[in-house]
Amino acid sequence: MAPEVFKLLAEAHEYLLTVVRGVPDDAWERRTPCTEWTVRQVFNHALLDQQALVMQITGTPPAEDPFAPSDTVADDPAAQLVPVLEAAARAWESGADADTVPTPMGPMPARSGAAAAALDAALHAWDIAVATGQDDLPLPEDVAEGLEGIAAQLVDFVRDSFGKYAPPVTPPPGAGHADRLLAFSGRDPRWTP
Repeated sequence: MAPEVFKLLAEAHEYLLTVVRGVPDDAWERRTPCTEWTVRQVFNHALLDQQALVMQITGTPPAEDPFAPSDTVADDPAAQLVPVLEAAARAWESGADADTVPTPMGPMPARSGAAAAALDAALHAWDIAVATGQDDLPLPEDVAEGLEGIAAQLVDFVRDSFGKYAPPVTPPPGAGHADRLLAFSGRDPRWTP
């Protein structure tokens, strides 16, 4: 796996973990940019997605459907998330020397799968951050820039094939990498609770 992709995955995972650690106790029931889901459900979806993306590598499916996440959360969500992120990173790294690895989206190079996992983690970290008032934790520009390539490859495919991304929105004037990525994935970069 290209070292820069693994670094990008680590940065996206750390962003998600930092945001989850900052969720106030009374904020788990708040609405999110994912209009049908609470913060709890977005957290569970993000956790389950990391498992689902590597389930064909690890042989272990997620505990529940990532697209029907439960509305419960562990007493320590960050402690629940850490081993999932570590296992996902190990799974992608295990396929580093293979031409392709199996994924739910079909066979792809491990670097592409790891980038897809990074995209998922970063976008849902942003969803949680804005829903819980963590305005000091925007989607990092360098992470968003690193994710533009995989977003260009996957977002329209996922949107058209599975209806899992909303239609793109127009980014605000002077938008940077983060705002453009959010808008392309169907999120309003100016969303507020």
